[in-house]
Amino acid sequence: MCSIMGYCTAKITVEKFREGFDKTLSRGPDDTKIVDTGIGLLGFHRLSIMGLHPEGMQPFCLDKNYVVCNGEIYGFDKFKSELSAKYAFKSESDCEIILPLYKEYGLDMFGMLDSEFAMIIYDGETGEYIAARDPIGIRPLYYGYDGDGAIVFASEPQNIVPYSDRIMPFPPGHYYYKGRFIQYRDITAVDAVCRDDMDTVCKNIHDKLTAGVKKRLVSDAKVGFLLSGGLDSSLVCSIAARNSAEPIRTFAIGMSGDAIDLKYARQVADYIGSAHTEVIITKDDVLGALEKTVQILGTFDITTVRASIGMYLVCKYIHEHTDIRVILTGEISDELFGYKYTDFAPDAEAFQKESEKRVRELHMYDVLRADRCISANSLEARVPFGDLDFVKYVMAIDPEMKLNKYSKGKYLLRHAFEHGDYLPPEILWREKAAFSDAVGHSMVDYLKEYAENMYTDEQFKKLCGKYTHAAPFTKESLLYRELFEQYYRGQAEMIADFWMPNKSWEGCNVDDPSARVLSNYGESGK
Repeated sequence: MCSIMGYCTAKITVEKFREGFDKTLSRGPDDTKIVDTGIGLLGFHRLSIMGLHPEGMQPFCLDKNYVVCNGEIYGFDKFKSELSAKYAFKSESDCEIILPLYKEYGLDMFGMLDSEFAMIIYDGETGEYIAARDPIGIRPLYYGYDGDGAIVFASEPQNIVPYSDRIMPFPPGHYYYKGRFIQYRDITAVDAVCRDDMDTVCKNIHDKLTAGVKKRLVSDAKVGFLLSGGLDSSLVCSIAARNSAEPIRTFAIGMSGDAIDLKYARQVADYIGSAHTEVIITKDDVLGALEKTVQILGTFDITTVRASIGMYLVCKYIHEHTDIRVILTGEISDELFGYKYTDFAPDAEAFQKESEKRVRELHMYDVLRADRCISANSLEARVPFGDLDFVKYVMAIDPEMKLNKYSKGKYLLRHAFEHGDYLPPEILWREKAAFSDAVGHSMVDYLKEYAENMYTDEQFKKLCGKYTHAAPFTKESLLYRELFEQYYRGQAEMIADFWMPNKSWEGCNVDDPSARVLSNYGESGK
């Protein structure tokens, strides 16, 4: 991960700029550079991943143009080869191709990228600032306006808090130009429903996910893997192990008393031959990390906070005890293939609409969690299930096939890797458990207990009345909201609402986001 920021007015001083920008030094601890474009400032905190030499430092400059980019551009060598006859490249950085691409293709370049990115370009010819974000929003970008109406772009909302009283996430799949946000790609849009048969669908899922993992193994810095023992992270690790010359390094986390996933993660690690580390946490670790977790997340969402505590702590361990700089994770599978609650979808159309909604909102929930927990520990997140070619294909599969008609959720994904000895059958066909539950049911119970003891019923009712947008509805949700407001006062609209099952579906009208409260949870938590 890196941190980028652009303040688009000549009135900003470097000292005032750094007041916000330096709040995310953990995203890029290796080097910092700020340039004056003449009409504002661009800043870059570097985490060296590709092109580790000083020549890879941003902002890049070409003629009168500048760019800062937090991203990985896959297949950049092909672009570089095509452009090298006209442009002289000075580094091995993938992001150095951006300005030559902009010179050649203008705003059309964004739709050409196979990438997870957030970037800010200053066009010295026109004096315009242009910003853009990848179609899923895997890399973070936010914006706000200062008191004079100047726009500020930055990797995280905490960068913008000193300048703006209303901060919003930059919409994924859009670019900003001349005061407008323009969509260049809707990753959820289906041009034509895929009517492939089961064997063809599963072969394509297998091949496209494999390709998505392989391209994310390319790094000049060392790579590690989060392994929960669930289906998604286990598949990522298994594919990676088959495509790595040395044993991969995997990490799992669990509560000291009742960790569900540790035994499954260990089983997968033994099966694929990874160098495996278990991180054990206690009640004190969980409660001690709560406020810091909310601060780095910039959210009050119950699901996100719960799931982030374990993820933050395992990444903290990796940062403090290893020289790994890149982490591969299993996020985005649920939004494509289904959660436990999507078993209750009334029909295929409802399933597809729910999937579209979840993918569009990912940047506020699971993707936000992965980015913040990893980047706060000076690591970079890579998400193979977010590969654009993979997502586009799975979104287009006939939703009738994605419905759980097989007495097993995510059947297509499981069946795609049924042959080839990727995973032990008991892992491949294991029921899904929510990450926060699988770290240990006690973790969520401790958080609920802590919140329950924090407020009387009278205090709860009074404090909840302060909020209109996404009003708290349990003492736990109030606790997270109060912590959020300490760091992001009045900025709650950055998050659309609470992540909850679709309450309009029969069996899903619940008051807790955990799958544990659903009637079909069954063997998931064992």
